Order: sequence, then structure tokens, then C-alpha cells
Amino acid sequence: MAKKRPPTKAKRPQLSDAEVPVVGAREPCPCGSGRRYKACHGRAAAHAVTELVHRPFEGLPRECDWVALRELVPAATAELTLRDGLPEGVPSVTLATVLPMAWPALRRDDGSVLLGLQNDTASGDISRDLADTLLRALEAPPGTPVEGRRAPADGPRLQDLLDPDAALEPVVHSGFEFWVPDAENAAPEVAASLERANAAAIPTARLTGVEAAYWCGTPEKNHLRWVMPHPEEQLLDALARLHAAGRSSLGDGTRLVGSFRAHGLTVPVWDLPTSVGAEDVEKPAAEFAERLAAALAVQEPLTADERRARGGLTNRQVTLS
Repeated sequence: MAKKRPPTKAKRPQLSDAEVPVVGAREPCPCGSGRRYKACHGRAAAHAVTELVHRPFEGLPRECDWVALRELVPAATAELTLRDGLPEGVPSVTLATVLPMAWPALRRDDGSVLLGLQNDTASGDISRDLADTLLRALEAPPGTPVEGRRAPADGPRLQDLLDPDAALEPVVHSGFEFWVPDAENAAPEVAASLERANAAAIPTARLTGVEAAYWCGTPEKNHLRWVMPHPEEQLLDALARLHAAGRSSLGDGTRLVGSFRAHGLTVPVWDLPTSVGAEDVEKPAAEFAERLAAALAVQEPLTADERRARGGLTNRQVTLS
């Protein structure tokens, strides 16, 4: 008797690494290899996550504002200028803190592009993930959102795509009406989504006299959160010198309470009375910037009081990313 041949399996189409979606660790890998995801493309994904770029926006103009828009500001936009100019049919590219349905990007009906900044990313390099999303949005059909994916490991970063001479100019909004061209005449479901998003947004304002300082208001107290470009150790020493000398506040009733660490930069935080608005803290912030510059220039070791002040600030430091 002739031997029976085993049935042949139809070959699945091969997917590139960037096209393989993320699934459960024990599920079959979508690439068709027959192995579990964790032993196939999941291994590369896990490795990519561990390869964290600590300062993903380093080298971009206004790096501190990029960090603020990523971590601190609920509703803001900024026009982006591409290094090679806008493609035909794309009138503008706008960075947005958040987009509807947490879309990574959106190609509007008129061809313009909105790029979301506060989305989860698949790799350890936010800049590369955003660049990949931007490139796909530029080619997406008008009127469609862009889904998230893991960016190719050798793909470009924002630093490769954006004009290095075009400074980021954030515009802080009181709500998310920038999502739609005509918010007043939006469809009922869109209007309801806007209402929910606006209700959750914390009132925020960007100071004009210093860079990357953002006032925000909460029911209990207001805050000033100021993203600074200085090396962390040097900045903490300078803040400690001012704090020990009683010169770290921004006026009566204000207090330097600690700092965040976000994307490789340090973000000092002040508590403010509810009566202190953004315009009230403009002059004190500018004066503090002068005191800080002088403290940053000091080379002597910290005194005992300054070391205690530094320890207090360090103990109240929170890492956001």
C-alpha cells in the first residue's frame, strides 16, 4: 500500500515585525511561526520595552515643553514643522495632548493631521513610536484615525522628521473643542464625548515669562509645575540651597513641595493658595529664575542645613516616567 502523505498546511502570509500585533504571551504568535507569542515576536517586544530611552525628546527644540505636554497638561496643541516640508494634500500637522478615543493620530477630512502625544507606546522610545505614527498619518486616507503599533527598530525618530530650527509653541486650551472643526454644531455623541472630556480636564495655563512652567488649579489648592532642563543633581543642589535660605517660595502662602522626574528631566512643584492665579505668579517665577541661576553657579559643597533640605526634596520626588 502506498504511504499516505501528511496533509500540507497552507502557508500563512508572512508579516513584517512591525505588522505583528501584540497578543497574550501564551497565545500563538500572529506571524504564523507556530510558536507562542512570548517565545517568538513577544521576545523582541519585551526587549524593546526594556530598551528605555530616558530622554526621548532630547535634541528637540523646547524639550521641556514636550515633557510638559506629555505628562502635565490636559488640553493643548502645537503646530509642527516638518524638516522636508508638508506632503501634497496635508495642509498642517498639529501635535495634540489627547485625541478622541485615545487615537494615536487622526487624518482629518481636509487632509490635516493631528498627532496624539499622551498615548501608550509599544516600545521604550516614545520619539520613535511617535515618528512612526506621524508617517502613517501623513499617508492615511482623509477622515480616518491611525491605529497604534510597534514601530520598526530602525525607523526614524521625531528628531529626524521635525525641523530643528522650529521651536514648539504650545497653545493651552480650556477644553477639547480642537478635536472637531465646529464644536458648536457637533453630532450629539461627539458633543457628549467633549462634555465628558472637558469635565475631567484640570484648568491649566502656561506662564509667558519663563519657559515650560504651567499653573494648574484644583479645588483644594493651586500648583505650579515647572519642567527644567538642568542636570538633576545640580538642580537639586541649587533648589536645596534656596530652600535652606528661605528663598525657594514664589510669594506669600506658596511653598516648594517636591518634584517629579519625567523623561529624564526634573519638574519642581510649588503649592499655591487657591487665590493665586497664573498671572499672579508670573513675576515671582521670573524672580525665582534669577535666584536659581545664581544658585546653579555655586560650586561649594552643601552645608548641613542644605543637605537636610536636599534630603527632604529628594524624599518627596516622584518618577512619572
